[in-house]
Amino acid sequence: MTDYGEEQRNELEALESIYPDSFTVLSENPPSFTITVTSEAGENDETVQTTLKFTYSEKYPDEAPLYEIFSQENLEDNDVSAILKLLALQAEENLGMVMIFTLVTAVQEKLNEIVDQIKTRREEEKKQKEKEAEEAEKKLFHGTPVTIENFLSWKAKFDAELLEIKKKRMKEEEQAGKNKLSGKQLFETDHNLDTSDIQFLEDAGNNVEVDESLFQEMDDLELEDDEDDPDYNPADRGSDSSD
Repeated sequence: MTDYGEEQRNELEALESIYPDSFTVLSENPPSFTITVTSEAGENDETVQTTLKFTYSEKYPDEAPLYEIFSQENLEDNDVSAILKLLALQAEENLGMVMIFTLVTAVQEKLNEIVDQIKTRREEEKKQKEKEAEEAEKKLFHGTPVTIENFLSWKAKFDAELLEIKKKRMKEEEQAGKNKLSGKQLFETDHNLDTSDIQFLEDAGNNVEVDESLFQEMDDLELEDDEDDPDYNPADRGSDSSD
């Protein structure tokens, strides 16, 4: 008959020796304890860490221990899920033998993988940012290549804007035409126009100057008078008219 209590006590002693700085007993009945697991240092000495809590079941190691993630640092939700799945798999594979050291070692390796993934992810993000910056610089200096699609899109937008401008202009011209008054309407609305010319002449008064040089003395004009002609015969005028 298996003495589960003896096997559990022996494993606890071994674990305390292996993890002197990270092993903590929470209770003796049922036996419950925590082990803090830290990854190797990654880039910039960054680490990820989790504290695992284990509780022995009555028939452990023939039954899997109860386990949970007691606390964690720098882990994403998907990392936590991955660790719990790993613990379930390892516990099932090691039934019948003490397994805490095996479970902790598996989690340790998983944390190291996560640190490497963080490093890879950051490198990819850096490359992506550099690529985006390079593409932005190319667009700044070279502009956007013209394709049939973006040309048609631009033309449709341009035609729509032009149509709006034409509609606005026609509306303004139509409104201006409605507001323009005819000559008759101007006189009907502004009675000052009736006397504007007369008032202009009155205001001018004696200030109107006439250039007399434009006119010649009447005595200097050579006017022909038929009566001054010695050969003039009034009877001839009648005969000329009858012809």
